[in-house]
Amino acid sequence: MKRKIGYVCLCIALVAFGAAIIIHPERYVNCCFQGFAMWAECVLPSLFPFMVITLIAVKSGIAERAALPLRKVTKLVKMPPAAASCFILSICSGYPAGSKIVSEFYESGVIRKKDCAKAAYLCSTSGPLFIIGSVGFKMFADTTAGLKILLAHIFSVTVISLIISLFSKGAQTDNTKRVPANGNVLYNTFYGAVTAVAVAGGFIAFFYVVATFCADFSLLYPVEKFLGLMLDGQTSSAVCLGIIEATTGCRALSLTGGKLAVALAGFLITFGGFSILLQQLCYLTKAGIKPLKFIAVKFAQALLCFGILLLIA
Repeated sequence: MKRKIGYVCLCIALVAFGAAIIIHPERYVNCCFQGFAMWAECVLPSLFPFMVITLIAVKSGIAERAALPLRKVTKLVKMPPAAASCFILSICSGYPAGSKIVSEFYESGVIRKKDCAKAAYLCSTSGPLFIIGSVGFKMFADTTAGLKILLAHIFSVTVISLIISLFSKGAQTDNTKRVPANGNVLYNTFYGAVTAVAVAGGFIAFFYVVATFCADFSLLYPVEKFLGLMLDGQTSSAVCLGIIEATTGCRALSLTGGKLAVALAGFLITFGGFSILLQQLCYLTKAGIKPLKFIAVKFAQALLCFGILLLIA
């Protein structure tokens, strides 16, 4: 019954969304273009080069071998050995590269299914080029603010993930069954990188339109009203947009000029918004990651990031 109700609600939402696009094409077609433009300006330059680098490292086996010296460290925190190199690659590349790498490691036999969740929580990060360059420099016109967001973001993701790992049952065990690297590494790397980046652009453009649709019809009015108890109207609207699409929300926050804008941007970047969350889950569900638990962990990481930025921003 719950599944049937869910399907009915989804059908109603899709029909209403489609009807709005048909009735007001000049509004939503332009929004879709703006979403792709924002992806091309803010995400593509920071994501694609590092996505190529990380996939070469993963598919050639370099990342796996680089993690071996850190085996003792990862064992202390009950993480799989590959989590260390995966975490570094995730920080360099940004969303959704870390989730894709975890999925690649799982499919190649490097990380066992029972360890995928711990690795997924740790390797769910944005990258320095996006946070410092796109958000800090381009949006807030303050590179220092971008650096503060980056440090708080990495610290929050790391601390929450390690706490979960340390209190999980049983220590990780190394998996010695490996699938040899495919000989055509270069083709597979660029094909995977182009596909992943294009998919990210599709998610951003689509959810940019969804965010505009929700704003036009006040679909997030209860959330906006609740946030309005603590924030001004413009800021609460920006946060609501960011809950759907984080980049859109960060840009809207930068225009408010509010005292909490930087801290709230850190929250949105760490949480990811539905657009980034669904991008990651596209890869992580293959490894058996439970969506609701993953979202709850991201929310906890985002709250910690917000608290840190309140102190230092």
